[in-house]
Amino acid sequence: MWALGVTGTYLGDYFGMLMDDMVTGFPFNVSSCPMYLGSTMSFAATALWFGKPAGLLMTGLVWVAYGIALRYEDPFTGAIYAKREAERAKKQG
Repeated sequence: MWALGVTGTYLGDYFGMLMDDMVTGFPFNVSSCPMYLGSTMSFAATALWFGKPAGLLMTGLVWVAYGIALRYEDPFTGAIYAKREAERAKKQG
């Protein structure tokens, strides 16, 4: 929630609550998907802490699922911001 706030963090863009501009500062300058990366790292760390190979396997499956989700989310997010910019440009001239 560092850069996005509550509405940006919890699917705000899916419901038309867009930020003024796409966030490109921290943590998005480090990773395009910081919430997915952070949660996956937490899952892996917990599995390692408790010495559970099944936890590492599940972490890998979650990472694959996140990767599939990103194939849809990233283009969608880019498209909604591009659409809004086109609408703004159309209004201005």
